[in-house]
Amino acid sequence: MTTPSPQTHPEFYDGVLTKRLLAWVIDTVLIFLICIVIVPFTGFIAVFFFAFLWLLVSFVYRVATLATGSATWGMRLVAIELRDSHDRPLDGGTALMHTLGYSVSIAAAPLQAISIILMVTSATGQGLTDMILGTVAMNKRRKY
Repeated sequence: MTTPSPQTHPEFYDGVLTKRLLAWVIDTVLIFLICIVIVPFTGFIAVFFFAFLWLLVSFVYRVATLATGSATWGMRLVAIELRDSHDRPLDGGTALMHTLGYSVSIAAAPLQAISIILMVTSATGQGLTDMILGTVAMNKRRKY
C-alpha cells in the first residue's frame, strides 16, 4: 500500500502546506518554552550556550514526537501527520532520519530554500527531506 494520490484523494492534502507552517510555528514556540524551563536547572549557564541548547532540545523533541505519534505536537494540534512511502506512521529510524534531514536543511539556507520551493510546487507538499525519505505530510485520518 502506498500513500493516497493527491489526484484521487485530494482531501488528504487540502490545506496541508498552511497547516505545516502553523505547526512549525507552534513547535518553535514549544521548543523555546522548553529551553526557557531548562535554563534555570543549569544554574543559568545555558544562557551562554542557548543556541546549542535549542538545537539539542529541538532534535530530541522532533525525534521523540515523530517516533511516538508520527507528528510533532504542533502537527497534532493542526491535525496533520507524516506517513512513510508505504502509508505507515514513522518508526524510530525514519523519525531520526527525518529530523536529521530537517536539521541539515535548516543549517544550510540553500537546502531550506529548495525544500520550501519543493513544498510549494509539489502536488503532495513534500519538502527535500520528505522526497529523499519518501515521507509525506497529510491530513490525519479520522478513526471511526
